[in-house]
Amino acid sequence: MSTINDTLDYLIKAVVTDPSSVVINSQDNEGVLLFEITAVPEIIGQIIGKEGKVIKSIRTILNLTYPNIRYSLEVKG
Repeated sequence: MSTINDTLDYLIKAVVTDPSSVVINSQDNEGVLLFEITAVPEIIGQIIGKEGKVIKSIRTILNLTYPNIRYSLEVKG
């Protein structure tokens, strides 16, 4: 059984051209999982997508797959 960490890692690395340049850190902050996605600016553009469509789609998949888990995604360059 996969976890939200595994699913997020798979989805993010599937949409970028250089998966090795993406680092995903997670920490639990008072019941909310905080995911920090760090990458170079060119890769961040691929993660966010035009008008944020890619990152919104990733959030939708996570919400449907893990409805009882509270999380926050933060993309940094």
